[in-house]
Amino acid sequence: MTYPEKLSEIRRQMSADGVSAYIIPSADPHISEYLPDHYKCIPFVSGFTGSAGTLVITHDFAGLWSDFRYFEQATEQLENSGFELVKQKIQHAPEHITWLISQLNKGDTVASDEKLVSVLLGDLLTQQFSLKGINLVSKDYLSPIWENRPALPSEEAYLIADEHIGESVSSKLASVRAAMETKAADYHLVSSLDDMAWLFNIRGKDVSYNPVVLSFALINQDHAKLFIAPDKLTEADKESLLKSGVEVYPYEEVENALAQIPAGKRILIDPKRNCFAYAKLLPVSVMIIKDTNPSTQLKSIKNNVELANTRTAMRKDGVAITKFLKWLANNIGKIQITELSAAAALSGFRAEQEGFVGDSFNTISAYRAHGALPHYGASEESNAEVKAESLFLVDSGGQYLYGTTDITRTIPMGNNTEEECTDYTLVLKGMIDGCKARFPKGTCGYQIDAITRKPLWDYAINYGHGTGHGVGYFLNVHEGPQTFNPTATPVAIELGMITSVEPGVYRPGKHGIRIENLVNTITDVSNEFNEFYAFEALTIAPISTKIVKKELLEAAQLKWLNDYNASVYEQLSPFLNEDEAAFLKEETKAI
Repeated sequence: MTYPEKLSEIRRQMSADGVSAYIIPSADPHISEYLPDHYKCIPFVSGFTGSAGTLVITHDFAGLWSDFRYFEQATEQLENSGFELVKQKIQHAPEHITWLISQLNKGDTVASDEKLVSVLLGDLLTQQFSLKGINLVSKDYLSPIWENRPALPSEEAYLIADEHIGESVSSKLASVRAAMETKAADYHLVSSLDDMAWLFNIRGKDVSYNPVVLSFALINQDHAKLFIAPDKLTEADKESLLKSGVEVYPYEEVENALAQIPAGKRILIDPKRNCFAYAKLLPVSVMIIKDTNPSTQLKSIKNNVELANTRTAMRKDGVAITKFLKWLANNIGKIQITELSAAAALSGFRAEQEGFVGDSFNTISAYRAHGALPHYGASEESNAEVKAESLFLVDSGGQYLYGTTDITRTIPMGNNTEEECTDYTLVLKGMIDGCKARFPKGTCGYQIDAITRKPLWDYAINYGHGTGHGVGYFLNVHEGPQTFNPTATPVAIELGMITSVEPGVYRPGKHGIRIENLVNTITDVSNEFNEFYAFEALTIAPISTKIVKKELLEAAQLKWLNDYNASVYEQLSPFLNEDEAAFLKEETKAI
């Protein structure tokens, strides 16, 4: 069935039900960022494969709302699909709601599969539509037309021993229950897969790049019920969980459990990370407390075991990156190297490292103008040859036992222009300023974001994505609650949080530059003014200085750069052979 044929079939069902518009979000019942194949609805309907977007279908229009990161990709992939790209002005903003209200009339009906709609979005849709008398209903128009739809993942899950995690399941449950008590919550529903993985020390292979397992939890002060496909856990794992106070039930039974919560009870639900359909299953007398999952904050603060293991993973990753850079330098111009072959080579060097599990996301291997697309994904159709000129942006990461990495290096390939050299230096200045920042306890991410952007702002340059995101421990490469972006999110940067610092410059049709390290928040100075924090550099990989315009660097920035590269050599060289160590020595020499 072609994309236009699918669109026609959806409209046929809409007509039969008297529905004026149909919304298809990029989500699953766990409101995940990365989706199992079973829930990749937007690619199925339209062909668009980006990780952020919303489809809206009316009887005379079909559009994809997505942000600037995907404009070029969406334009290409939506060709002849029947869908048009609608360019969002603000990243993640539900601008399609305003458009729908302007197009529809009082009494019209909008449908969506509410298992794919967050509580937050569902509440917003209900509120906004009700103001104009528009009805909202739940409909699944995809299952009837999705032949050979991929089944839900069936691979086994596994528990991680406490010594590799640093905290037991029973201890984590006690912390969550203490948080529930402060909110006067009798029950707590957990749907988000990274929270589930953290809370129950469980990992799996249900979602590409993220070692998570499709599951739900319903917790009260006496019981913790884990809803998961029965054959995913061994009997030994089930017994281990039971000893920690966790009872295992079939995945689908979460719906009955929610419907049977006693009248008058109070349940804590994270509105951003639970689906609207399940919230609506609750008896009307059950009060919903809408707040962030306690585990989201607890998970973000890594303990000493997690930090120690993460440092080991970073060293392994740095060895792989160094081997890749040497391979690239030695072979460019001698063999054909493309964006895809380079990404495969990098993954191969990571695979040589003990404990490597897989990539932590799809590698962004972007040569020249492709680098100007922040979330570019090389395909057989777009696959460019990498040559000994211009810039090559590589944003990649690995999942290790135990630790998650995420690193971007922009590699000068030769014959670089003055503009490329200036842009590279400005991005480096921003990255250094973010990484070397000293800040008082209580500082939030938007303040670090501004510090990082200032060297670019001084030249009237900006970038459209956030400066940084939280990173999990052998978990999702994107996690909260902290984020470094311009939004004034009132989440303080806490000790033990791992966050990325990744400014960039993107010139469409020319080049893109991004340099990224992961940092850990540590104590710095305590005095009569406040307790001050700083960042420990976790990423261990050389930063190229070949095209740095030294005259643009302040003395403190130059010192940070030389000290960092010297530290990279010191930490990695013992794990390299003689040729590799010599290569790294040259790459990290002071300027």
